[in-house]
Amino acid sequence: MFEYLIKDYNSDAGGKYAEYYTPHAVSKIIANILVPEPVSNKTIYDPSAGSGTLLMNLAHAIGNDKCTVYSQDISQKSSNLLRLNLVLNNLVHSIENVIQGNTMTDPYHKKDGKLRQFDYIVSNPPFKLDFSDDVENLKKKENKDRFFAGVPNVPKKAKDKMAIYTLFLQHIMHSLNDTGKAAIVVPTGFITAQSGIDKKIRQKLVDNKMLAGVVSMPSNIFATTGTNVSIVFLDKENKEDVVLIDASKLGTTVKEGKNQKTLLSEAEENQIIETFTNKTEVEDFSVVVKYDDIKAKNYSLSAGQYFEVKIEYIDITAEEFNAKLKGFESNLEQLFAESDTLEKDIQENLKQLKYD
Repeated sequence: MFEYLIKDYNSDAGGKYAEYYTPHAVSKIIANILVPEPVSNKTIYDPSAGSGTLLMNLAHAIGNDKCTVYSQDISQKSSNLLRLNLVLNNLVHSIENVIQGNTMTDPYHKKDGKLRQFDYIVSNPPFKLDFSDDVENLKKKENKDRFFAGVPNVPKKAKDKMAIYTLFLQHIMHSLNDTGKAAIVVPTGFITAQSGIDKKIRQKLVDNKMLAGVVSMPSNIFATTGTNVSIVFLDKENKEDVVLIDASKLGTTVKEGKNQKTLLSEAEENQIIETFTNKTEVEDFSVVVKYDDIKAKNYSLSAGQYFEVKIEYIDITAEEFNAKLKGFESNLEQLFAESDTLEKDIQENLKQLKYD
């Protein structure tokens, strides 16, 4: 019901409320991977909740009566939509935990004077926004542990291109309890960046053995942005195996308004979920690696860099080899001859060009 309402709301508003909605495929994949088996009495949190699509899917995977929802979002409109979503999804007991505010500068949810830590965290944070007025606040001593990798630079010519998703990632890592799990949507460039804050975050995820895996999604999975996205999964109890999936070739492209959007079939969604949950290796799709393997690849989390390059060898006789070699020589001679002819034709045509 809520998705129906938000779809009409978004359409009537000319598409500007797309920020409040995360695609169904992304929400389903996150919820099913985070909760592969029954759990109860859990806290779930989203520091950039929007209308709560990710939280609702996660709550349903756990059970509405078996979890408590916490959220914060800078937008009052999205917070109001989330409260409505809680009512429609039988999660009224969590309405008081929906907070409007700036999670980065003024995180609201605390316990015993410290930031509250949660069992599950999900987030599809804004990738780039102008947070330039808050930089000095974010760099204060009390935020040093939370933003261990640093605060992103403010681009001089485009302040609104400040890569604040790195702040949310660090905040989420800091807000997980000792057995916590999380899933965060990030630009795919994060998983291979060779320097800066992105690299420092990946190093900590690997060195502290809290990375469970990464799923690189198809392009245009979000109709509102051309940015390729990946989902980073964290698990404070992960032992050794890390699952990397390249799902970029999946999906069917459809037109949604003026934009192209990629839709995953139910079978493709389940393929991603089952491959990740079972830690299965599938040729050119998924790979299971150790933390030391990731360190050896300069902390890259791109599945493609770990795929085995297969070379097929065929036994042939000396006669067959010589015949193939003569064939290649003949083809080359023919191509060179054609090249000479084309070169002469071009020169002749150039001589005939006149200025009128």
